[in-house]
Amino acid sequence: MRKMSSFLLILVFLLSIPLHTTAFAAESQEWLNQNNLNHGIVNIRYPAKSNVKTKIVITKDAEKYSYYLNSSKPEEAFALQMGNGNYNIRLLEQLTGNQYKVIGEETVQLNLNDSKTIYLNSIQNIDWSDTNQAIRKAKELTKGATTDDEKVKRIYEYVISHIKYDSNQPFSLSPDYLPQIDRTLVSQKDICYGYASLFAAMLRSVDVPTKLVMGESSYVNTYHAWNEVNINNQWVIVDTTVDAALKSGKQKFAMVKEPSKYTKTKQY
Repeated sequence: MRKMSSFLLILVFLLSIPLHTTAFAAESQEWLNQNNLNHGIVNIRYPAKSNVKTKIVITKDAEKYSYYLNSSKPEEAFALQMGNGNYNIRLLEQLTGNQYKVIGEETVQLNLNDSKTIYLNSIQNIDWSDTNQAIRKAKELTKGATTDDEKVKRIYEYVISHIKYDSNQPFSLSPDYLPQIDRTLVSQKDICYGYASLFAAMLRSVDVPTKLVMGESSYVNTYHAWNEVNINNQWVIVDTTVDAALKSGKQKFAMVKEPSKYTKTKQY
């Protein structure tokens, strides 16, 4: 845990690079699926090539989120987490270096009555379905639980007791690395990004709105990932990576963390 995911520093650097784009005519296929807009997400259908970087860039006002498409998946979901209003969505394919061509560009309007809906979905970096081992484990752990608070505590205790921090993994990751919740569950180790994705997926699967958050924390000395969980209509910070280490070291800790110890830069 002392060297929390140097990979995430690379990720932040890459997402901050301005894109130099060349406009091309949009291809005829339907690449943007808006059927789940009422859940706060869009789905991208595009046959990304394994040897060509393909990006989705989602912009609202001054905020921007960028993602690499996974060439092994025919469709991926992405959150519209920047509030109600108009979103610009661009599909970009790399030409060379940071030169990209625009394959498609659309504007969509989000108008949700409850923004918590966004944080119940399966999306690219919190990818889950009922067939996942991790999701079956979440259902097993929460069987008979009558409140969200009880669900959170049961899944939290399982994660911090069974998943260890993998201090070697950050040095072997590529910039387009994505967590895989079953890999984390089975291997019983991961970096903070994997912890946060697993915890979010397990809680979302039992109807507890949960964010995956990235930024800085006074608990660690590099870029970090943690969660915000909605309990009793309040967002609270939970950091399973830190607490797994504290538990292993037999140190005192509380599940809900002080907001003053965290600075958010991205949320999913």
